[in-house]
Amino acid sequence: MMQTFLEILKYLLPSLVVFLTVWYVLRTMLSAQAEQRRMELVLENQKLITPIRLQAYERLVLFLERISPESLLLRVNRPGLTVQQLHQELLTTIRNEYEHNLSQQLYISPAAWEVIRNARGQILRLINTTYEEFKPDAPAIDFSKRLFEKLVDIEKLPTQTAIEVLKAEVSKLF
Repeated sequence: MMQTFLEILKYLLPSLVVFLTVWYVLRTMLSAQAEQRRMELVLENQKLITPIRLQAYERLVLFLERISPESLLLRVNRPGLTVQQLHQELLTTIRNEYEHNLSQQLYISPAAWEVIRNARGQILRLINTTYEEFKPDAPAIDFSKRLFEKLVDIEKLPTQTAIEVLKAEVSKLF
């Protein structure tokens, strides 16, 4: 009986070693292939997403340029407007620009989006505090002049800071 068991073991043990070796080699090979497929998929996705991300950065830089006070005033201010009308036009334009670009936050970092939101908030505060210095029916040209005076006193506009953050993020992509 023991002789039969040893005889069976003599054939079974090498077969078991061969089986485990083949199993290990196949598992390693399949794992490497799966990893390679995953990397190829990631690279393919990068090829698709990078142009979209770059477009998002471009649109957000354009948004920041469009809401900078000097750009806004040149686009929105018209002869005959009152301070209240100009103020409302400025706020409406900023709100519309912001809403138009909300979806771009999907393609940038949360920190960069926060900088953009802060820049927008600071521009709105600047416009609102300047508005409070005037009577609503005063000529809009006075409001514009005062806003330009305040801009000169600011070392760096919040929109410019936000643009620099976006440029730094884009440079990390390459």
